[in-house]
Amino acid sequence: MSIEPYRRLLRLPGLRTLLLVGLLARVPSTAMGMALTLHVVHGLGLGFGRAGLATAACTVGMAVGSPLSGRFVDRHGLRPVLAVTTAAQAVFWSCAWALPYPVLVVAGAVAGLLALPVFSVIRQCLAAMVPLEQRRLGFSLDSMLVELSYMAGPALAVAGMTTLGSGPTLGFLAAGLTVAGLTLIVLNPPVRSAAEREEPAARVPRRQWLTPGFVALLGIAASATFVLTASELALVGTMKQAGETEWVGLAVGIWCAYSLLGGFVYGGLSRGASPLVLIASMGLLTVPVGLAGGDWRWLVLALLPAGVLCAPALSSTVDAVSRWVPAAARGEAMGFHGTALLVGGAASAPLAGLIIDSHGPGWAFAVAGAVSVAVAVVALPFWRRRPRPAQRPVPAEAQEKVAAG
Repeated sequence: MSIEPYRRLLRLPGLRTLLLVGLLARVPSTAMGMALTLHVVHGLGLGFGRAGLATAACTVGMAVGSPLSGRFVDRHGLRPVLAVTTAAQAVFWSCAWALPYPVLVVAGAVAGLLALPVFSVIRQCLAAMVPLEQRRLGFSLDSMLVELSYMAGPALAVAGMTTLGSGPTLGFLAAGLTVAGLTLIVLNPPVRSAAEREEPAARVPRRQWLTPGFVALLGIAASATFVLTASELALVGTMKQAGETEWVGLAVGIWCAYSLLGGFVYGGLSRGASPLVLIASMGLLTVPVGLAGGDWRWLVLALLPAGVLCAPALSSTVDAVSRWVPAAARGEAMGFHGTALLVGGAASAPLAGLIIDSHGPGWAFAVAGAVSVAVAVVALPFWRRRPRPAQRPVPAEAQEKVAAG
């Protein structure tokens, strides 16, 4: 596998800076859920049930706010949206440690609604800065960096909560989100390519791109996070039953490494694959994983086939959004994509927990994989009516104008 395609990609003006900022900016965002959960459980002395309600309120706010933020970016530009959301995150997370629980839940929902849209913004800017023929490679690399953020963020939240407590940890989280937002404001990466900005400005009606095919894409994306969330819970549940919880961190790290490897290989391939095929395959390969229960090393090995498809599957859905949706509506479309990922994970957690408690973790793998395959089957008839590609290839030399804008 040659790394030359990645070298050519990283030579694009401004791209290395964007990817580095995206990696660092996502770390505090990935720490929020774990930090809020541990604050409610340990800082307020309440149970995991109330912690789940607080994080659910924040998640619902994020699911509603993500497409709204994207729509405002499309209409008013990046900086106004970043200014408002950065201020909202700074206020909430710096005060969260002192809020009574009922106020914390309501304020968390508002903070979720005004969440810093770092995930969708980085993807929207990547679509603007990377030529169409390199976009799959760019989104694959971005998906690998997201894996690194998720490996770091929750771990840092746990370390902070257990050593420093709620006040300092949530303060550091507020500072991290503020720095992330201010850095993006200063960087102000383009949300449209040079060629797209030269076209006449026009609002794109939703009916042009929010088609049954696009909704099917969102359903497929949601099923991916459904499988991943259930698999993570089932992995932890299996190791807890075996009395090997001290190895959970290592097991999850190896699983993430599979995804990184898969993303690296997929990005360098000459041709990509349909998100429908990738995510259905990931689900199908997840179904038998529970049969390897017992020794955690066999379980982690059984996760290899589905694990290597994780980053390719998620990056393929982002690539499809960037190709199907006109540039003038790309922010809102990326926001809907982010909402789909949130909904898939949020729906999976309680169902997987119920299955683990009643039938064992092995069945959680099987059910989650079967759900993903079923969603793919349901989406197949609508997939044929997906929007036509909205983008035309942009010459690489035209991208050099992007850095100046």
